[in-house]
Amino acid sequence: MWNRALALALAFIVLLAGCRAQPAQPHFPSAHRDVAPIVGDAFSTEDARDRVGEAEQVMELADLKPGMSVADVGAGEGYYTVRLAPVVGKKGRVLAEDILPQVRDALSDRVQRENLENVAVKLGTPDNPMLPAQSFDRVFLVHMYHEVQSPYAFLWHLRDGVKPNGLVVVVDADRPVRRHGIPPAQLKCEFAALGMEAVKFQTLTGGEVYFISFRIARPKPAPEQIVPCKS
Repeated sequence: MWNRALALALAFIVLLAGCRAQPAQPHFPSAHRDVAPIVGDAFSTEDARDRVGEAEQVMELADLKPGMSVADVGAGEGYYTVRLAPVVGKKGRVLAEDILPQVRDALSDRVQRENLENVAVKLGTPDNPMLPAQSFDRVFLVHMYHEVQSPYAFLWHLRDGVKPNGLVVVVDADRPVRRHGIPPAQLKCEFAALGMEAVKFQTLTGGEVYFISFRIARPKPAPEQIVPCKS
C-alpha cells in the first residue's frame, strides 16, 4: 500500500515538473480589422495573370537576381513559384510554403512534373510560415496577406526568415479586406508594428493591385509590446 502511494506521488511530481517545463505560448494582439476568408488556392487563371504581366513587373521591382534565395509564402497552386525558379537560376533557391496539406502536395507534384530542381515545398501554419532563420533575400506574399488570421503573430515569425539586407515583398489590392484586398496604409502600419518599414511602392498595371517592399528597420518587439493598428 505504501509503495503504491509512493509511486503515485512520484508520478505526480514528474507530471508536474513536465507541465512546468513547457514554455508559455506568446500572446499576440488580434487583427483589429476584418480578415478575408480563404477562397481557394488559385487567385486567377494563369493565362489571365500572364496577359497583364504582373509577375514580370513584380520580379523586376523586387530586383530579383540569379543566385538569390527566395520564399513564396502562401504559394497556392504555384503561379509565382514556377516563375521565380528560372529567374534565380540553378544557384538560387525557392521555398514554396502553404498551410493546407492538399495544396502542398499538389504543388509538390507540379514541381516534380516541371523538373524544378531548385524548388523545395514546405507546410507552414496559419500564424507561422516556418521559414529557416535569416535564409532569404526576398520573401513574397502575393495576394494572400489579407487572409492571414493573426497578422502580428504571422509577421513576428516571418521576419526571422529574412536575411539582414533582405526584403519582404507584398502584392495586394487597394480595396477593403472584406473584398480581398488591404489598403496600403493599413499594411504599412501592421508591418511597422513589427519593426519593418516600406522601401518601395508602386501601383501595377490595372490601377488597383500594388507592389510594396519592406526591410527590417528595428529590433523585433516582444509579443506583449506590439501595438496593434486600428482599421
